[in-house]
Amino acid sequence: MNYNPVETLMPLLPSPRSGEPVVVAQLGQTLDGRIATVTGASKYINGHSALDHLHRLRAHVDAVVVGVGTAIADDPQLTVRRVDGQSPARVVIDPRGRMPRDLVMMTDGEAPVFVVTEPGVSVPEPAMPIYVAGENGHLPPRAIVAALAEHGMRRILLEGGADTLARFLDADAVELLHLLMAPMILGSGKAGLKLKPIDQLDEARRPTTRVHVFEDGDVLFTCDLRTSWER
Repeated sequence: MNYNPVETLMPLLPSPRSGEPVVVAQLGQTLDGRIATVTGASKYINGHSALDHLHRLRAHVDAVVVGVGTAIADDPQLTVRRVDGQSPARVVIDPRGRMPRDLVMMTDGEAPVFVVTEPGVSVPEPAMPIYVAGENGHLPPRAIVAALAEHGMRRILLEGGADTLARFLDADAVELLHLLMAPMILGSGKAGLKLKPIDQLDEARRPTTRVHVFEDGDVLFTCDLRTSWER
């Protein structure tokens, strides 16, 4: 499949020097909505084309963001090693100072590392702190986005984990969702999207969505959460 994510993303992304920040969230899951088995195994649910797509997304943003739980569990590089381009800044959301010093991103020198945390929490070098006041043990997603924008990071890719993604979606802090569905059924395991419950169907999100089928079977749904297909 000849799909270029730049065609979808670039009209939605601001200039690095002006404009409001835009958050693109990415989630890879199975047909039955699972992102890992009951034991936590998740590499790799999606295929090679989906991974290439993710790395292309990284090449067109200013920052890629993960929660500290994902950073600890996966030790991700968050680089663009599968495609041409420049790796974005790596950002870890860590309100309680759990960030390890020995993660790959802390030593590879591929791109700067930032840790978003509460004031007074220490951050291991060479990571640089970005301070945001917490609320009920969490850092407000909109405050995180604003703080990143103040540091010049206006094109933001949110990669996980699932709990971090849910908090951003519940806070209406995501403009575009890229949902990658793998032709796989686990039947059990960790769910990808666990949002606040709704009572009525008219409360459901109905984002304008485009569908792209990759050659190795994965299906990409690009969902613009700012607009609705229901007129």
